[in-house]
Amino acid sequence: MMSLPPAFARTAVLAVVASTIASFGIDSAAVAQTPSTIGRVERLDDSLDDFLAADAKIEVLAAGFTWTEGPVWVPAQEDGQEDALLFSDIPRNTIYRWSESQGVELFLQPSGYTGNTYYGLEPGSNGLVLDAKGRLVMCEHGDRRVSVLTTDGGKQTIVDNYQGKRLNSPNDLVFDQTGNLYFTDPPYGLPERAEDKRRELDFCGVYRVSTSGEVTLLTDSIARPNGIGLSPDEKTLYVAQSDPQDPTWMAYPLKSDGTLGQRRVLGNASDAMQEFPGLPDGMAVHSKGTLFASGPGGIYVMNPDGKLLGRILTGGRTSNCTFDSDEKWLYMTADDKLCRIQIGH
Repeated sequence: MMSLPPAFARTAVLAVVASTIASFGIDSAAVAQTPSTIGRVERLDDSLDDFLAADAKIEVLAAGFTWTEGPVWVPAQEDGQEDALLFSDIPRNTIYRWSESQGVELFLQPSGYTGNTYYGLEPGSNGLVLDAKGRLVMCEHGDRRVSVLTTDGGKQTIVDNYQGKRLNSPNDLVFDQTGNLYFTDPPYGLPERAEDKRRELDFCGVYRVSTSGEVTLLTDSIARPNGIGLSPDEKTLYVAQSDPQDPTWMAYPLKSDGTLGQRRVLGNASDAMQEFPGLPDGMAVHSKGTLFASGPGGIYVMNPDGKLLGRILTGGRTSNCTFDSDEKWLYMTADDKLCRIQIGH
């Protein structure tokens, strides 16, 4: 179990959201946990009962953000800080912290862009993860890098270029147990996206950064790689594609040298796009191997073969999800909301 060291916790800029409403424009609903629920669970296979009780509800923990993303669970600290969830609000260039006792607090701002000029509508951090030392690692849109928040202050760049050319805008990331990092690099964080004049790479890549720092391009064949995850045995790399022309979830055999085998398509969201807004985006992989992958209207629950077991439908654009340490709750970032649903019985 990974946890942030006490020194890291002290580097966070913490302030109760109630005191920041004026400066950040957060709706008052974000100040504290709310008792409201939204959406519904759609059951397509009996095996969904292994994860979601018949009466499971989608709880809205906070609302009033701009576009939430990148949730990561942070276990309780040795210095007394309780379990918490960190998540990005990309347009606000901010990371927030949510806990049971305190609700939502400001954690880090700026989170993904440190320049002094306008940088589009999505300058902030996106995907968040903890490394083996418990440090926060983030995909930064505006600064076009993957960075780590160090324990003694400031950020350190992990990767910001491939063969001397700046990355587009790192989106999502995952570590394997050895410490190798896998991440996606679509153009969504660039002010003009794919047509931005600052773009230096003419493709969108999926990359691997080894523990020694070597950067390897795993594939440039995905038009819009987005969410990324690993199977529990780390033999399969999952990638979501948020291309409206080919909205798919894909699985790649992961070879022993870190390269990818022939991909297979787990599912296609084209039909679902006619029903709900959104595209395949972030994902979380349960310890049993089941995928919880965001898509049009909510979270799509599928087994490793791509069989759709059911959907957790928020009804709107749903960007990402993550489990707590015990996999008792699935936390979801859904448009302007932070939500959760109980897992198990």
